[in-house]
Amino acid sequence: MIDTIAGILIWAVPVVLAITLHEAAHGYVARHFGDATAERAGRITLNPLRHIDPVGTIAVPLGIYLVSLFANGSGMLFGWAKPVPVNFGRLRHPKADMLWVAAAGPLANLAMALAWALVFAAAAGGISRPLAMMAVAGMQINGVLMFLNLLPIPPLDGGRIMVSLLPDRLAWKYARIEPYGVIIVLALLFSHALDAILGPLLRAFVQTLMVLAGR
Repeated sequence: MIDTIAGILIWAVPVVLAITLHEAAHGYVARHFGDATAERAGRITLNPLRHIDPVGTIAVPLGIYLVSLFANGSGMLFGWAKPVPVNFGRLRHPKADMLWVAAAGPLANLAMALAWALVFAAAAGGISRPLAMMAVAGMQINGVLMFLNLLPIPPLDGGRIMVSLLPDRLAWKYARIEPYGVIIVLALLFSHALDAILGPLLRAFVQTLMVLAGR
């Protein structure tokens, strides 16, 4: 029980920061390119409560965890934060600027993963073992969020980036996948295809960060 509580505490800070800054980054960049919708909604904030979705952040992860735990003992986790509202039509160059708004979240996760690598380099030097474990958790969760969101499936960030890059006719057709995006991702998750896709990328990413941290 104590180990479980300690594990939750070690993961809590990196997870909250990873989700909060990812979402706030979308709103900040949208505002930079002309759309203040997220700002007016109070979503450019470091308050994690503003980014929690009752279904995607609480109900779905808990349900998937319990189902997978009882089904095969794996205890899988999957969920999402409340999407930051962006009116792409209000961007100065809607199709082109969409790329930067979408990329802001994964880039925020990359920056946080690098920051956690620096924390790990300091903590692993003898400052604090729990802090070192938290830093590893930070590198992992930010890597997961970055690579997951870069999958080219609307409404994930990678899907938005694809829509931005494709010619107009293809972009319009590709965007029509969006209503089925979450179903596609869940199918990939439960078929373990997501592990096959993201697993090697995440391991290589964390190992690279460890090397950069001098470990």
